[in-house]
Formats: sequence, C-alpha cells, structure tokens
Amino acid sequence: MKFGKKTAFAALVAASALVMAGCAGGGEVIEEGAAPEGGSGDGEMYIALVSKGFQHQFWQAVKTGAEQKAEELGIRITFEGPAAETEIAQQLEMLTASIDKNPDAIAYAALDPEACVAPLEQAKSKDIPVVYFDAPCNGDVGLSLAATDSKVAGALAAENMAELIGGEGEVAIVGHSQINSTGVERRDGFVEKIESDYPDIEIVDIQYGDGDHLKSADIAKAIIAAHPDLKGIYGTNEGSAIGVVNAANELGLEKGKITIIGFDSGAAQINAIKDGTMAGAITQDPIGIGAQVVQAAYDAAMGESLDEFYDTGSYWYDASNMEDEKIAAVLYE
Repeated sequence: MKFGKKTAFAALVAASALVMAGCAGGGEVIEEGAAPEGGSGDGEMYIALVSKGFQHQFWQAVKTGAEQKAEELGIRITFEGPAAETEIAQQLEMLTASIDKNPDAIAYAALDPEACVAPLEQAKSKDIPVVYFDAPCNGDVGLSLAATDSKVAGALAAENMAELIGGEGEVAIVGHSQINSTGVERRDGFVEKIESDYPDIEIVDIQYGDGDHLKSADIAKAIIAAHPDLKGIYGTNEGSAIGVVNAANELGLEKGKITIIGFDSGAAQINAIKDGTMAGAITQDPIGIGAQVVQAAYDAAMGESLDEFYDTGSYWYDASNMEDEKIAAVLYE
C-alpha cells in the first residue's frame, strides 16, 4: 500500500476476535526483549510496537508518546527496537516474536520496506491488524501510517539552507539510509527543492552513514576535504547530523564556516545550535508519532475506520526560536 496524504479508508477488522474486556490496565510498557504475560488472552488489550532503533533520543521520545497514550486508553504495550538502525535482521526477529505473541494489533516502523513483507503477511493471516509509524513496509497489510511528511521536511531544510548560504554555492548531504522511506524522502525533498528553486546551488555529494555518528563524521570529513569551497552540509537524522558536527569540531573549523543543518532534536543538536556549530535543524513531533500510532492500533483492533496517513508535522528551529512555545513543545533532549 502506498501511503499518500489524507486519504481516508475504512479499515474494517474482525472485531469478534479482539475482545476488550477488563481494560483497566494502566499502560504497562515492556521494553527490549521482554514478553508480556499472557498476550491478549488475559482480557487486557495488548499492542506490540517494533521501532527502527532504541539508541537515538528520537525513539525514546516516540516511546514516551506511546506510553502516555497507552495509559490514557488503559491498555498494555511493548516497545522495542534493535540497538542500531542497520540491524535489519534483529528487527525482523523482534517482529516475528511479536506476531507469535498474538497481540491485538502491531505497530511497526520498517527499516527495510521489502524484508518485512513476508512476516507481516503472517500477521495478516492471523487476523492481527498492522499499523505503521515513521516508515511503512511495502505490500498491502498496513492500515495506516503515523509519520512526518518527510519530503516536505526535506524541502524545508533546503529552503533554510538556501537562505543561510545566500542562494548560491556548493552543498552536500550526509544521509542515513538509501532504502527506508525516511532516508529516501528527506533526501529527495531536499534535492528536488534545490533543483527546482535554487539554480545557483549545486549539490556536490550525497553519501550515507547509516545514522551512525562515527561513520557520518568520517564521511563528512572526506566531503569537506574533497570540496574546499563547500558552503553547507545537511544531515538527514540525529546520528548523521551529530556526525557532521563532530567532523567540523575535529577539523577545527571556525563555527559557521560551513552551514550545518540537521534533523530531529536531542541534547547534542540543541547544544550545537546554541554554540553556533550548527545553524539549525528540522524537528518532528516524536511524542505525537508515538501517541498517534497507539491510537491507530487501538482503533484498528476495535474495528474503527482509520485515515491512511497521519502527518504529525515538521518544524524548523534554530537559536532564535527554540524557546518559542510551539517549537519548545516538539523538542526533546
């Protein structure tokens, strides 16, 4: 299923198999690797969430939102993910284990949109409704997606980069993935906006560091060495952006010599913006993503209609606006 904006459809699920008796549970969250007692057979609705990772502050914020919504709804959830966003096999093992627990619904954020097709077909065969967050799986199993519109967010990064470098010069991208949708769309949104609106800006290199700050730092240092006139670098997620910041610091560059734009939030990026190493970043609403996907999973388990896509928004922040009420509400450390 392709997840376009604001396309509503009726996700009618066999509610007779998904009983919601005695759901006064208090939103228990079971973290990495732990199994709930009794699955959905104990009378309490149970939803399993499998994220892309666990190490970045972004996923901790998503977990917080999921936890809050679970408590509000009086249901039980688990939230787990691999140690790194390159560990596709480990994530698939977690997904398979979650399916084996027979939850009332599954919420999944795909690292590899193809590798997850077969396991989720198994979920479908067991009448377990599936919803996505952050990034979908290919195929037709998922009922909805709660995420940032990543192409819009990438274009927003491009607009701010263009303004900050005066509408001309060389820029580069340190991406976090060539296969999952967030990496592809954050890159493409940036590239397409530059190519369509800023003819005097040239994207001289695009490389991928898998969201790992050490690998991304090495990539950024190589790009800077190869392009002495480089004006800006865009890092497409938290790990990528911090890698670029670390590269600038390790090279002893004057703050602001290269305009660095990041993505997501977290203490390291916030501090880099405050001290002038990073110009600004695009933040999502990870708490909103977590809350929305749990609501969607709950609604699917109850046989309710879902929107195909829930856009949870994206925002530019820098030193001038990070204290604003609207921006501060979507930043996290």
